[in-house]
Amino acid sequence: MQILSNLNTLLQAIPAGGRASLEAILESIRALFGGDRETRRRVAFGVAVIALSAKMAKADGIVSQQEITAFRQILEIPPEEMRNVFRLYDIAQEDIAGFEIYAARLRALCRDEDGDCQLLADVLDGLFHIAKADGLVHERELAFLAEIGRIFGLTEQEFARIKNRHILGAENPYAVLGLDPDAPPAETRARYLSLVRENHPDRLSARGVPDEFMFIATERMKAINAAYHSISGKTAA
Repeated sequence: MQILSNLNTLLQAIPAGGRASLEAILESIRALFGGDRETRRRVAFGVAVIALSAKMAKADGIVSQQEITAFRQILEIPPEEMRNVFRLYDIAQEDIAGFEIYAARLRALCRDEDGDCQLLADVLDGLFHIAKADGLVHERELAFLAEIGRIFGLTEQEFARIKNRHILGAENPYAVLGLDPDAPPAETRARYLSLVRENHPDRLSARGVPDEFMFIATERMKAINAAYHSISGKTAA
C-alpha cells in the first residue's frame, strides 16, 4: 500500500482544521516527490482518480451508493487509510477551482521526457468505471469525461475506444477492440494480442499504475477477452 502511505505523507502537510485546496496538494506533490519521477507519477495517479471522481460527482449532482462502491473497487483502501482518502475526496469536492485547471496540472505532473503520459488513459478508464456504476453514464458525466480526455491529450479514437468498452461492451465487441465490423479474423487476432500485451499488469506497473489500482487493468482485460471471444465465436459459427 505504498501509494496510500505517500498520500498520507501528502495530507500530513495540511493542518487538520485548515482550509486546503487542490492547488496546494499539487504543489506538495511537486515539492515532496520532485526528485523521484516515478513516485511523483504514482502519487499523481492516485490523487487524480480520487479528486477527479469527486469533481465528477459534483458535476453530476448525484452520488449513488453504486458509485461509492465502484470507487472503493478501484482503490483498495485499508481501514487505517480510509480517513485520508476521503479527506482528499472532500477537499476536491469543496474546492471552488474548476476541474479543467486541475486536470491540466495533473497532465503536466505526469508527463515523461517525450511529453506523453499513458497513465492518464488509465485515470480516464477508472472514472468511466465509476460513472457507469449506477447502470448509466449520464449526459453530464459523459461531457465531463470527454473534456477530461481532451485536456489529457487523448485522441478522439483513444477516447472512443475507452468509452465504447464501458458503454457498448458486449453490444459491439468490434468497437471494444477498435476494429471495423468487417475486419478479417487475422486482423482481429493481431489486434487482440496487441491489446493483451499493452494491458498486461507488468506493462501497466512499468508505466506507473500503482498496485492498489490494478482492478482497472483486470476489468479492462475482462472486456477485451469477452469482445474477442464473442467475435471468434461468430466467425467460427
